[in-house]
Amino acid sequence: MRILVVEDNVQLNGLVVKKLKSENYSVDACLRGDDAADYIACAEYDALILDVMLPGKNGLDVLRAMRAKNNRTPVLLLTARDSVSDRVGGLDAGADDYLIKPFAFDELMARVRALIRRGANAAGEVFTAMDLTVDCASRRVVRGNREIELSSREFAILEYLIRNKGIVLSRHTISNHVWNYDYEGESNIIDVYIRNLRRKIDDTEEMKLIHTVRGTGYVLRESA
Repeated sequence: MRILVVEDNVQLNGLVVKKLKSENYSVDACLRGDDAADYIACAEYDALILDVMLPGKNGLDVLRAMRAKNNRTPVLLLTARDSVSDRVGGLDAGADDYLIKPFAFDELMARVRALIRRGANAAGEVFTAMDLTVDCASRRVVRGNREIELSSREFAILEYLIRNKGIVLSRHTISNHVWNYDYEGESNIIDVYIRNLRRKIDDTEEMKLIHTVRGTGYVLRESA
């Protein structure tokens, strides 16, 4: 799961990012509203944590621009303003939730989890391919009668593949979805995770689901 944090308080931004990463989320972060618009245009996110008062472009303008482009990514607004009219304005602009500063980090994490569940439910939280079932809400993977244990990164890659079933995804596209822009790991890291997924999902099965498209990337498709 990949999250964008947009908060102009450098210390708070860093603390939120650290907490999210400790929960195994992939996180991008910026301090300005105009930078946020660039991030949103260049990547897919599972949720946004968006401050209202931002330099460059305020959070409500960022949010309205997203919704005008039919971007339905769940958004949690952060603000120090706690009046009813402020909350109504944020929700009317297209926010999914609203959190008043100062806040407890446990509450922030609970609200993020709820946002992501809501997004999964809107997109269809259970995906299937032949006898493989991926439940995004419970993070449960089953093939036939086997329940398969996956790491958080393995699950994120499998979820992305099955959400895009039949579509060839480049290594770069997969990496951009699962890791943040600051990731500087090994160039073959996607190949390593794909090998792990194949070992767990396909190796004991006659019909393979994860396929390599030479020179392009990978695709999850139902074999003939």
